Amino acid sequence: MNRSGSSPSAATNYLLCTNCRKVLRKDKRIRVSQPLTRGPSAFIPEKDVVQANTVDERTNFLVEEYSTSGRLDNITQVMSLHTQYLESFLRSQFYMLRMDGPLPLPHRHYIAIMAAARHQCSYLINMHVDEFLKTGGMAEWLNGLEYVPQRLRNLNDINKLLAHRPWLITKEHIQKLVKTGENNWSLPELVHAVVLLTHYHALASFVFGSGINPERNPEISNGFRLIAVNNFCVCDLANDNNIENASLTSSNFRIVGSLSELEALMDRMKRLQEERGDEEASQEEMTTRFEKEKKERLFVVAGDTFHSFPLSDFEEDMVVTSDVSRYIEDPGYGYEDFARRGEEHLPTFRAQDYTWENHGFSLVNRLYSDIGHLLDEKFRMVYNLTYNTMATHEDVDTTMLRRALFNYVHCMFGIRYDDYDYGEVNQLLERSLKVYIKTVTCYPERTTKRMYDSYWHQFKHSEKVHVNLLLMEARMQAELLYALRAITRHLT
Repeated sequence: MNRSGSSPSAATNYLLCTNCRKVLRKDKRIRVSQPLTRGPSAFIPEKDVVQANTVDERTNFLVEEYSTSGRLDNITQVMSLHTQYLESFLRSQFYMLRMDGPLPLPHRHYIAIMAAARHQCSYLINMHVDEFLKTGGMAEWLNGLEYVPQRLRNLNDINKLLAHRPWLITKEHIQKLVKTGENNWSLPELVHAVVLLTHYHALASFVFGSGINPERNPEISNGFRLIAVNNFCVCDLANDNNIENASLTSSNFRIVGSLSELEALMDRMKRLQEERGDEEASQEEMTTRFEKEKKERLFVVAGDTFHSFPLSDFEEDMVVTSDVSRYIEDPGYGYEDFARRGEEHLPTFRAQDYTWENHGFSLVNRLYSDIGHLLDEKFRMVYNLTYNTMATHEDVDTTMLRRALFNYVHCMFGIRYDDYDYGEVNQLLERSLKVYIKTVTCYPERTTKRMYDSYWHQFKHSEKVHVNLLLMEARMQAELLYALRAITRHLT
């Protein structure tokens, strides 16, 4: 957006708010009052989460058994809406951070910091800065990457690619890491690092998608904090995920037709189920539908519910605050659509050619003992988790909807399932939900409460948290598949 009479350099100092179209200064900072009462999430009423925690004693047991911080943090409180999944999550996270493994404990937390920094996730960064120091990490490393061993710095490329464009990872990236003399990584160490990177990229999606509030800081006494607004606008401060925006309650965004919206979705699910008994589409038709969905994603603009055109470079420009950027290189590197218009197409990742079940699981388990079993349990748990309800309806088979959510995330990363009809995605996922999914998965730091409230108006918050769990695990699995395929190619 370069008006006549303005220089390109001047334009780089400003951004457009994708909600209200207001021009913002990148270096803008504001004072924000500390809320008197806070829940674990800026998006979910505190009572909804607290009631779940009060009823379920299992959550407290899991925290005592598997929490590395030893307390009921805000992520755990929100995840406790689904205790079955929470157990799988905490067990796998505890294993990769605390149990026997190829990497020293401080390195594990520093890698988590590097991963979280790709999405400017200060919540996770702060958490693992504390853990890094508690496990004996050198405080000097927290000054930035130039203070850490070259071996850790060498993870920058794979961290960047996994977070934003995992389809670009090749066996050459793996070879560069395992064949660099005194700074080389063993394959078990590298797999451990990859698991940590993918875990925390995906967890950043959950943090922003669920509006996780920062942990209470008892040292804040004056009731105000100075926060960087950056590319966020005061029209939706919940985008920062650091405050509760009381004015943006879910009731503000209810629409008259929300009940009919739910009934329409249920009708579409029923019709699709009935049509499955008819003649199946040919492989050629299935491929055509995937390509169509892949191209349509170009018009699903993250962070903008109301416009159907891709963001310009001006609007996509991201600003990273200095306290976060010290942990990464090339901070402007971000997600680009797998199928960009006017560019040569990258080959689609056919899921049947390299699956988690038949390829990734065995490789990761061989190089990093037992983590494969824990990850597999977590993937299966979230994919199969169901209470057979949809909003106020009971005895509903939600398999079709869960699969659409999972496969849509993989579609954004260029992964195609030959046996899946991508026509179902358009039938089941409304536009506002697609915008939300793309933002949470690809640009999580842009997620707003407005976007969270914009879809599935009649659904419970626990059901939306389930959506976020599905998005998180689908993203982690997609990143892992690309990395593990590259390692397999290196080995062969």
